[in-house]
Amino acid sequence: MKVKKAIESVMNVLFALCGLFSVAAVALITGYMIVAGIPAIREIGLVNFLFGTEWASTAADPKFGILPFILTSIWGTLGAVVIGVPIGLLTAVFLSKIAPPRVAAVVRPAVDLLAGIPSVVYGLIGMMVLVPAVMDICAPESRICLLAAILVPSVMILPSIVSVSETALNAVPREYEEASLALGATQIETVFRVSIPAAKSGIAAGVVLGVGRAIGEAMAVMMVAGNVANMPGLFKSVRFLTTAVASEMSYASGLQKQALFSIALVLFCFIMIINSILNFVLKKGDKA
Repeated sequence: MKVKKAIESVMNVLFALCGLFSVAAVALITGYMIVAGIPAIREIGLVNFLFGTEWASTAADPKFGILPFILTSIWGTLGAVVIGVPIGLLTAVFLSKIAPPRVAAVVRPAVDLLAGIPSVVYGLIGMMVLVPAVMDICAPESRICLLAAILVPSVMILPSIVSVSETALNAVPREYEEASLALGATQIETVFRVSIPAAKSGIAAGVVLGVGRAIGEAMAVMMVAGNVANMPGLFKSVRFLTTAVASEMSYASGLQKQALFSIALVLFCFIMIINSILNFVLKKGDKA
């Protein structure tokens, strides 16, 4: 008994240390982003920085307006979520509730494989396949554009949404679904009116993971978005917050480098706001 209690105490301390390490890591990242990002905002001016429409960091008279980056990131993320979330959720429903075991055994590894493909491969395929298709079908005069930068992340977020949503759907007690079927509901009605509402917290967690990847993706988006500091347009070359940092950090110095840290701080705040909104919506839905 004493040995078991000692092991349990050690494990409790270990778990507590792991939790504290996670909290400390978030606190250190937050502190560093604030310390590194504030100086440029002070020098440039908060309004000019956030609402300026021109970015010319290497010009003789440099401009550091990031409004095009912010709007592009918002529209790009929303587009990826609007396309990716329904496809991912329906795929999870198919694997969990509808697909025969043999079919699921083929589809599930294929979905998992998407998570292991490097971002640069997604970007390369987007450049070689998706961009020419967009030119041929939608806009012959356009090349690398926002539409391609929406479609690529919408595929990249599928593994997170599908795997987490499927796990949540599999955890729904079978009694819920049997009761619905006994009352005369069809299988599809049971899935959408019983199973999905019962698994909404897990599904929402998958959506949050997908949104985080869509917001934070840089390499693949850089390869298909054009990386030009334009105001967002579906068939225009654009630059995201992530790609703005990645494309200039290697040679930046002085105020330009500080401004890139400020962009990273804005991106950090952007992600925190989205997570807070999603958590608020989830808690409100649980209370309802």
